[in-house]
Amino acid sequence: MPINIPDRLPATQVLTGENIFVMGEERAMAQNIRPLKVLLLNLMPKKIETEIQILRMLSNTPLQVDVDLLRIDNRPSKNTPEAHLNAFYRTFEEVEQQNYDGMIITGAPLGLVEWNDVVFWDRMKTIIDWANQHVTSTMYLCWAAHAALYTLYGIDRKIRKEKYSGVFAHQVLFQNHPLMRGFDDVFWVPHSRYAEINAEEVEAKTSLQILAASPETGVHLVASNDGRQLFVTGHPEYDPDTLHNEYIRDCDAGLAPVLPENYYRDDNPNNEPLVRWRSHGNLLFANWLNYFVYQTTPYDLSQLNPVALASKLS
Repeated sequence: MPINIPDRLPATQVLTGENIFVMGEERAMAQNIRPLKVLLLNLMPKKIETEIQILRMLSNTPLQVDVDLLRIDNRPSKNTPEAHLNAFYRTFEEVEQQNYDGMIITGAPLGLVEWNDVVFWDRMKTIIDWANQHVTSTMYLCWAAHAALYTLYGIDRKIRKEKYSGVFAHQVLFQNHPLMRGFDDVFWVPHSRYAEINAEEVEAKTSLQILAASPETGVHLVASNDGRQLFVTGHPEYDPDTLHNEYIRDCDAGLAPVLPENYYRDDNPNNEPLVRWRSHGNLLFANWLNYFVYQTTPYDLSQLNPVALASKLS
């Protein structure tokens, strides 16, 4: 089944060129089924690039998915044309009275910034709280995962001196969990972050389940028991060259970044990256849409009831 996005969105042409079934708005109007409604809050500077990455992941499912794009505020973007934002993005005020089947909040390059120094921190907390009442299941990626764990559970991140950069092996800790169905015992995930979450604190202070972790980079997948919150500390959506582009950017800026681990063939930045995370990245998004969203969301979204959803998933 297709992903339904605006006809003129740049991702439409890119994904169609990859033979991904993209349904235009006009054709979608003729469909006789209710598609899933997913809200994407894009916090990354290069929004078009991130749109394509996330939409590619959402397309790998037999379900039809309608996607709304959300911006955190109306501040001008240095990396995305204002015309693009005005054409395709909605403000929070435009969606706050609606309900959604799923929501994805991306990471942001704010790993070294204190929470209260983040320009949009108050709005971020508002949206996290709003999602608990208006969204069946929310996926928080990287920085957003840390922000949500702090806002919802008081679990603060630990800032490291050196950045986790590279592709790291992870172990599945709950083989029978629906989100882990089809996963190998060990799978690979890209990381690009300074912060980490303490597993012992998560286990001591919450009833959250740590589903997967890495001996090198720590906690990776954390889920609430009712399936309404999924925290992902890595970047399973990354393109093959995303870490490379970040590395070159930091080199050009004179930051002397560490070479991304387990990424370039033979650890030589002149070689192509070795892509070994794509299959599990697609599987993660497909499992989330199927088990945490599609099988639990009400047909009539106006009837979304957080208490009833928690009972259904327990």
